[in-house]
Amino acid sequence: MRLPGSDMRVLVTGSSGLIGRTVIAALGKTYRFAGLDVAAPSGDLAVPTTVADVANLEAILPAFKGVDAVVHLAASVPFRSPWPEVLKNNVIGTHNVFEACRAQGVKRVVFASSNHAVGMYEQDSPYREIVAGAYEGLEPGGFAVLDHTVPVRPDGDYGVSKAFGEATGRYYSEAFGLEVACLRIGTVNRHDRPARSVRHFATWLSHRDLTQLVDRSLRRPLGFEVFYGVSRNRWRFWDISHAAETVGYDPQDDAEDWRSGTSSAPRQPRGG
Repeated sequence: MRLPGSDMRVLVTGSSGLIGRTVIAALGKTYRFAGLDVAAPSGDLAVPTTVADVANLEAILPAFKGVDAVVHLAASVPFRSPWPEVLKNNVIGTHNVFEACRAQGVKRVVFASSNHAVGMYEQDSPYREIVAGAYEGLEPGGFAVLDHTVPVRPDGDYGVSKAFGEATGRYYSEAFGLEVACLRIGTVNRHDRPARSVRHFATWLSHRDLTQLVDRSLRRPLGFEVFYGVSRNRWRFWDISHAAETVGYDPQDDAEDWRSGTSSAPRQPRGG
């Protein structure tokens, strides 16, 4: 596998979704992207795309031929997706993606896991208070953050499917030598700012921090890793130090900059 460089061939599953489009747009000059999606791409997604369902292993296998790395995003995304959809798209589909990588000799997978794999910790203090915006008596940095070593605690079928994906990634890493980064992605939206919920001031992940984490996970040496996809938010309760130490993740944005709801100026990179 050619790592790193613009000659690296990267397949993005779920390439027409929000995160797929964001990654391809931001890193399109860094990698040779191809897409895999259940729908044909629209005109603004200028990458060759295989139209196939990840739940059909035979149909997707050709898309993995000659690929150096896969960014696996394809899934039923809504948190309350019904179990039959979760089973088909997130469980069977994810297993098929890892198996296609093994069969076609792909060496690296960046898997879009989710914070919902550990979502039940938000029932506990102080995380319960933080997601409700009840900060009285709390200090940023004055509580333990959740890191990559905590047991999974899914908060629904969607979270269960993401925990399954992480377990599948570990199996394929240890049994077949795949390099795997599981990204427990926080709140990403098309507005690229916290919206609707005070919880977002802890959980927001900006587009540029997202694409930086994907980029670093594609470029840096890996075994099997779990990283939290969250910006450098004042009230974040997920760890970023492991990703920083392992792949050099250095998030630039802080949801607190949007607290007033009036900021519209372009954000500048933070120092350090």
